[in-house]
Amino acid sequence: MNAVDTNILIYVNDPRDPVKQGIASSLVLSLTDGVLLWQVACEYLAASRKLEPLGYNRAQAWQYIRDLQQVWYTALPTWMILDRAENLLNRFSLSYWDATIVAACLEANVQTLYTEDFGYSNIDGLAIVNPFQLP
Repeated sequence: MNAVDTNILIYVNDPRDPVKQGIASSLVLSLTDGVLLWQVACEYLAASRKLEPLGYNRAQAWQYIRDLQQVWYTALPTWMILDRAENLLNRFSLSYWDATIVAACLEANVQTLYTEDFGYSNIDGLAIVNPFQLP
């Protein structure tokens, strides 16, 4: 299974960088085994407000999350995720929110997390891939 970080979902709906938008859109459309992390859905709904001046409204953002829910498995938060996030914070240089995303991925048996924000390529067997970085 695969998951995406909030920034990937934002790029799908942000026309200001057509190259990143195209890459993000192709990636999201190709993930038939996607996992929608609860935290990512919430962060997306909050962060998508910055797209309002570009004509992307709140109703569209909510519909986009609902559409993803129809095709991806939704991983809901558990107390184990917080315990795992604490462990990750003690072992890696991660923000609290990044640690909870990694912990949620690990709990949901996600193999690959797509994001542009991490300084790691692997954490406890979770591959972390920047889809915008050339190989």
